[in-house]
Amino acid sequence: MPTCFFIGHKNAPEELYPLLLTSIKQHITEFGVKNFIVGDYGNFDQLATRALLKLKKQYPEIIITLLLVYHPFYTAQQHAIFDASFYPPDMEFVPKRAAIIRANQYMINHCDYLIAYNNGHIGNTRKLLQSADRRQKRGLLQIKNLAEQLFL
Repeated sequence: MPTCFFIGHKNAPEELYPLLLTSIKQHITEFGVKNFIVGDYGNFDQLATRALLKLKKQYPEIIITLLLVYHPFYTAQQHAIFDASFYPPDMEFVPKRAAIIRANQYMINHCDYLIAYNNGHIGNTRKLLQSADRRQKRGLLQIKNLAEQLFL
């Protein structure tokens, strides 16, 4: 089953929401994606989750999975709005300060589609997308960077 992951800046603008809706719908209807994995850290993840929950009403067959970056034992919140959660293998050995980066890299290495928001700022999102670009060049991943459409 094709999988789509989301990665973007924690301070992503609200104006991304309509683009996320359109892009996710395209992934469902044109690419046959049913499995969406999203994190829970920052505004981009919140916007993506909101868009996914809205589209789930129209496409109830989609699966929305929460990416856990810290050991589930230490996750205080119950995430009842998600269909499932996923904790990447060997994350229990990763220092807490590197957990988000490592979990995101794992997903980039194991997903088919990536919906991203990288507006050019130097940081972890940019570095992770450089890694994703290498996978895309080998035909292993398809990336859609919403920053390229935001201010057209």
